[in-house]
Amino acid sequence: MRLFAICAGTALSMAVCCARLYASAMPEIHGFIEHAGAVKTSDNELVKHGSFNLLEQRLQLKASHAFPVESILGTWQSVARFKGDFTVDEHYAGKTGFDLREANLSMSPASFVDVKLGRQVLTWGTGDYIFINDVFPKDYESFYIGRDDEYLKKPSDAVRLSVYPPFLNADFVAIPFFEPNALPQGDRLSFFDSFQGGIAGRESDRHLIEQPGQGHNIEYAVRLYRNFKSTEIAFYAFRGFDKMPRSYKSESSRQLYYQRQNVFGASLRSPVFSGIGNLEMGYVHSPEDSAGTNRLVENSIFKALAGYEKDLGNDLKIGVQYYYEQRLNYADYMQALLSRDFFWDEYRHLLTQRITKLYMNQTVMVSLFNFYSPSDHDGYARPSISYAITDRWKITAGANIPWGSHETTDFGQMKKNKNIFLRLRYSF
Repeated sequence: MRLFAICAGTALSMAVCCARLYASAMPEIHGFIEHAGAVKTSDNELVKHGSFNLLEQRLQLKASHAFPVESILGTWQSVARFKGDFTVDEHYAGKTGFDLREANLSMSPASFVDVKLGRQVLTWGTGDYIFINDVFPKDYESFYIGRDDEYLKKPSDAVRLSVYPPFLNADFVAIPFFEPNALPQGDRLSFFDSFQGGIAGRESDRHLIEQPGQGHNIEYAVRLYRNFKSTEIAFYAFRGFDKMPRSYKSESSRQLYYQRQNVFGASLRSPVFSGIGNLEMGYVHSPEDSAGTNRLVENSIFKALAGYEKDLGNDLKIGVQYYYEQRLNYADYMQALLSRDFFWDEYRHLLTQRITKLYMNQTVMVSLFNFYSPSDHDGYARPSISYAITDRWKITAGANIPWGSHETTDFGQMKKNKNIFLRLRYSF
């Protein structure tokens, strides 16, 4: 509620400012109306009863307005942006809600400097559904229940400074209020609960402890990047908190918290064999347990990704990725464990594949995205088909099919949450 109030106040102030400066130039409003539903295909008695884990109506409104701002340094070109979703959620007996996606002000004090203040979606890195140096919050509940991919990325209240000198581009981000990932809570989707030692649903009593909005808890992120002809090289640094609650507050409490972490990484994207190849790696440092000897706190981790995508012609595209993860100081971690403890594996390997084909003058798109982990013995298939009936009407159908041999793995814990979804959207 505090974040909502702050962002709503920011949006209101921006709206008043724009109205005063340009009362005669009203911004044009766009958006869509969407009805979405997802039918469960697995018998999952752990979550809320009923045939659906998604049944909602959504109205999105978005607007932007460009205007100059006079300052002692001259005239700055500025743009105010707003995007918000009004929802009616039949899963909760018609509960209404509002999701503020964007409320920010962009300014260009100079030709080589951009500043964006307010609520915004932050994203960088090279992975397709795999995130190493993209440390900004995600909404995995939306991902698994069948909402549009737009809702995988959660917005942040942030200040972003971008500079474009001739020799190097740079992004500097400060996030004053911590925003965690949105995870299954047991009402729509079941999940693995280490406190119960198995799959849990609405009866889970775990508690997630968020970081308070204090000065020493401000998160910082930096990206330095440059193009060398058609090759882009980037370096990343982040100081903040893990968006996943992986560490335990104490021996006796049923509480998980978001531990501090520092992330340092690099990426490369370049044409390869008539396609596009990418490499990315990151070192996730756990400052609360640098030696790996505290069994309650997540260890430092090394991550790496290699990917390739290619247009095969005739509106057919393919993409593949290989992801590698290694938990560091693993011998010390294992030695500190007690016999009753749940524990993480040292290595994880993950393969992905995306196939996309367009038909009927590119109005029909058929897509299949597959995750498969040979180390975890689990996977997740995401088939979908969409049809642009007209320029305004679009219908999308698909499925979420996670599977796995073990309840403790990322996809194995979600295997009872299989569903088929349908979305009908009217854009204006």
